[in-house]
Amino acid sequence: MLQIQSKRFYLDVKQNRRGRFIKVAEVGAGGRKSRLLLSMSNAAEFRDHLIDFTDFYETLDPPNPDNVPEDGKLKSSHIIGGTRRYYLDLKENQRGRFLRVSQTQPRGGPRSQIAIPAQGMGEFGDTLSKLLEDYGTDDQETSVELPESKSMRVENKMFYFDIGQNNRGTYMRISEVRSNFRTAITIPERAWTRLRDIIGEYLDKVEEGPAESGDAPANSEEVQAEQ
Repeated sequence: MLQIQSKRFYLDVKQNRRGRFIKVAEVGAGGRKSRLLLSMSNAAEFRDHLIDFTDFYETLDPPNPDNVPEDGKLKSSHIIGGTRRYYLDLKENQRGRFLRVSQTQPRGGPRSQIAIPAQGMGEFGDTLSKLLEDYGTDDQETSVELPESKSMRVENKMFYFDIGQNNRGTYMRISEVRSNFRTAITIPERAWTRLRDIIGEYLDKVEEGPAESGDAPANSEEVQAEQ
């Protein structure tokens, strides 16, 4: 449970026959409830977007009630996850700034949505990260215990390493997140050893330093590799 200003948010990891998912319930000051359903992979993508929105929010000037954007929108993005779509809009009105997250229904019908006060986006993202670390980022029930998620910051970038499992096997999802930019790649387990070897080769080359000017490559294959 998160208390952000006058709102309470409940984040529950649940499981059904299709796998694990996260239910987010918002309870307003008057007791009104709204909820979103996120698959574990969608929750990981939402976490990455929250970091992006938080970084953008921190660059903004203080709100000016006399100069509110015409449509209220400061930044927008979206997530496509299976049969659901999620629309993220950082907005501003006379009461302040907030992130509105809307979810479309699989077979039509009204959208469900929550509104997170902008000051609480970072805390919300941290809570999602903890749930993903504890329960995995894949939607399917895993048959073995998977390594925990890792993250690291390099200058103005964040990198997330999440291990998941589905009916095609185990994979690594690497997400790069920085202001106004997010991308991710998925690497199947069978390629991890080769990836490790390639990175190791580059590390060895860097540690060795540039070749001496008088050194000549041993054969044409080495010449092509250096070119």
